[in-house]
Amino acid sequence: MNPSFHELEIFSTVARHRSFRKAAEERGVSPSALSHALRALEEKLGVRLLNRTTRSVLPTEAGARLLQTLEPAFQDVSLALQDLRAMQDTPMGSLRINMPRPAARLLADRMARFVLQYPRVSLEVVTEERLIDIVAEGFDAGIRFGESVAADMVSVPVGASQRFAVVASPEYLSIHGVPEKLHDLMRHACIGRRFPSGRRYDWEFENAETLFTVAVSGPLVLDDDDSMIRAAILGVGCTYVYEALVQQDIGQKRLQPILRNWMPRAEPFCLYYPSRRQMPLPLRVFIDFLKGREAATQLQE
Repeated sequence: MNPSFHELEIFSTVARHRSFRKAAEERGVSPSALSHALRALEEKLGVRLLNRTTRSVLPTEAGARLLQTLEPAFQDVSLALQDLRAMQDTPMGSLRINMPRPAARLLADRMARFVLQYPRVSLEVVTEERLIDIVAEGFDAGIRFGESVAADMVSVPVGASQRFAVVASPEYLSIHGVPEKLHDLMRHACIGRRFPSGRRYDWEFENAETLFTVAVSGPLVLDDDDSMIRAAILGVGCTYVYEALVQQDIGQKRLQPILRNWMPRAEPFCLYYPSRRQMPLPLRVFIDFLKGREAATQLQE
C-alpha cells in the first residue's frame, strides 16, 4: 500500500527539523503522535527512514534519498496552493463561453471591455446556434434565451429584453410596396431562417398581447443574421432579425423597418452554468460584469 501525502509530509517535517519535538510544535501535535506515525510509515514501506537516539534524529541513507525527492515536490505543491489562493482573490485563468452569433455580436463591445479590465482572464467565445451540453463540451457557461436553458442549469438574465424588427431596403419597398398588415407578407419575398435542427422559423408577431405566426416564403433561406441583413440591403426581400443588429443600417437609410406595431419582444439573454457551488472567480466576475448597468444599457440600445 502506498503511503499517504499526510504520512510523507510528517516524515519530511521530522527529517527537516531532525527533531520530533520541533516538528510536533510546527504541526501542533504531540511528539509521540509523530513517532507513532513515522513508525507506521516505516512498517508500510518496509525500510527504516530515521535513526533515532536520545539526542538526535537523523535520516538513514534511504530516508535521505526519499527526503531529497520529496522536498522539491512539496515546494511545488506549496506553490500550486499559493497560486490557487491567488486565483481566488484575483481573477485569472481561462473562461470558455458558448453562445449564438447574434448574442456574440450584441455583446462584442462588452466582452472587449471585460478582458481589458481583467487582463489575466483569457476569454474564449465559441459561437453556434445549436443547443449543446456545455459541461460535456468543456464550456464554463453558455448564453441563450431564457426559454432555451435546461431546467437543471443556474440561469442569470443579462441585459434587457430584445426587440425584433422586419426590415427591407428602401429600393425593394419602392418597387414592391410597403407591407401594412401581416397578410401582406404573403405577396413579398421574405428571407427565411432555418435552425440547426432543420426547422424553418415562422415569423412571430404580437398585437394586444396576442401572438401570431406567419410562415413566410421567398427565394433565399439562411441560418446567419449577418448574411440575412446583407441580403436585405442588396434588395433580395424582407428579413426578420434583432432590431439592435440593424439600427445602424436603419439610421443610414440602408434598411427601412416595417410592421413596427406588430413586433414582439424576446426574453432577455440568459447566462447559464451548471452549479452555484465553488464557482470559478473568472466566471463570477464575468456574470457580475454582464449584469452591470452598462451592459443592460448597451443591450437595450
